[in-house]
Amino acid sequence: MLSTVRRCTLDRMLRALLTFGSVFVATFLARSATAETYQVGPAKAHKDLQAVQQRLKPGDIVEVDGDATYAGGVFFRAAQSGTASQKITIRGIKVNGKRPVISGGGSGVLDGLGMVLNGSHYVLESLEVTGSAHTCVVHKGDDITIRDFVVHDCPGHGLLGHDDEAGSLTLEHSEFYKCGNGTFEHQIYMTTGQEMYPGAVFRMQHCYVHDGNGGNNVKTRSQRNEIYFNWIESAHYHALEMIGPDKSPATPAREDSDVVGNVILGGGPQNWHLVRIGGDKEEADTSGRYRFVNNTFVIGAGGAHSAVRAMLRVDTVEMHNNAFVRAGQGTGPLFETKEVRWVNGPSLAGSNNWVQEGLTGAPEAWKGTLTGSDPGLVDLAKLDVRPKGDSPLVDKGAANPASVSGREFPNPLGAPTSVPPSRQPSTAPIARVASGALDIGAFEVGSGTAAPPPGSGGTSSGNTNGDPSGGSGVGGGGAAPGDDGGCGCRAVGRCALNLSGVALVTGLGALAVLVRRRRSAR
Repeated sequence: MLSTVRRCTLDRMLRALLTFGSVFVATFLARSATAETYQVGPAKAHKDLQAVQQRLKPGDIVEVDGDATYAGGVFFRAAQSGTASQKITIRGIKVNGKRPVISGGGSGVLDGLGMVLNGSHYVLESLEVTGSAHTCVVHKGDDITIRDFVVHDCPGHGLLGHDDEAGSLTLEHSEFYKCGNGTFEHQIYMTTGQEMYPGAVFRMQHCYVHDGNGGNNVKTRSQRNEIYFNWIESAHYHALEMIGPDKSPATPAREDSDVVGNVILGGGPQNWHLVRIGGDKEEADTSGRYRFVNNTFVIGAGGAHSAVRAMLRVDTVEMHNNAFVRAGQGTGPLFETKEVRWVNGPSLAGSNNWVQEGLTGAPEAWKGTLTGSDPGLVDLAKLDVRPKGDSPLVDKGAANPASVSGREFPNPLGAPTSVPPSRQPSTAPIARVASGALDIGAFEVGSGTAAPPPGSGGTSSGNTNGDPSGGSGVGGGGAAPGDDGGCGCRAVGRCALNLSGVALVTGLGALAVLVRRRRSAR
């Protein structure tokens, strides 16, 4: 027989297990009971996203039938938020290989806007957004993932973050083209609200951004930027701009940017600087740290003002394993630093970069810089920038490049494990398969796929109503205008959210939607 002590112990264990099991089952059943799946489509009970947008609760899933077009003006409100453990998922279901299309903008408070993400903890997948009267997608929530999107033909911004209410966002496996306008509206314009969401991160990875109609391809004022494994080409002005907040808090945080494994090509209409960092006005600089590792920069045949332009206060810039290549007779300096004000003295550190002859200004502080007349790429004329087996880039990279001593870059990405999609969208990471030592540039020899040549229609939205232009390549463009291009978003006409002074009443109270006023200097 069991002793009294052992029997009491077993009784306690049994009660504990029963209690745990009851709680687990109750929690599981509660979640199962509350989470719902809504189906949207021409033949479904819900004909559009507007029919379900105010019903959503944590854990809900919305499945939207593809090969159909739905009205824009979709508003996922803050009251309809998920949680970190139970996110709300909006998922396009491809039909005949085509995504669902969100086309046009709403009326009233949503005039000109295709989709507004004011709720937090969302995952949005496999949608095409186009044809709004101004901005296609507005981000003003937190913990948002946008995946497998195609955003195109937006007369204003393609994707726009809100100065105050934007938290962390991950953008991946998505394509943007033919968005932007003038100098102040961009294909992707991201920011994070440092007071509402301190430490928020904008991560953009495995994306294809090309052929902007105006502004920059990617402009970000986020507190931390993680720009990984993207193909960015043919911007109207800058391909990539990472600068300080437009609306600074009393004590702005340092903004840091980690840029790894990208192909960044010039050759847009203005042949502007490929990358701009630092700030664009006195009260909006980052004082930040910038890290560029294993990128391939291609300066177009018409030249460029520089590969990287630094302005106002910058702490450190470190560059390792990057390839600087010129197309045709393209020339230009690597850096323009005449407008920079270093936080702690000049800091242009780097190692194991390859610079093609004809490009000037490699910093003296760089170690192990390589030069040559030919980078040994598969076919630069066709924008296939993968290295050939005998390329001088092969096995010349450093696997763990050192950061700036005492001013180390925080939480850097390790050795690159992926390569960018070659001028076409991707639905999954493309592995960077190492063979021997790490190669310089965005590709490892033998990794990646051939790029569709310029003008071949290589990009595809998956829908016949898209405009797969194939990109304009790295040919020369018109002369750059006065030095005021590629700046921020100014509230000119219908710039920004166009929701000025309107309160939208919901079940939880009034949601005031603020006007975005973006100001920028050269």
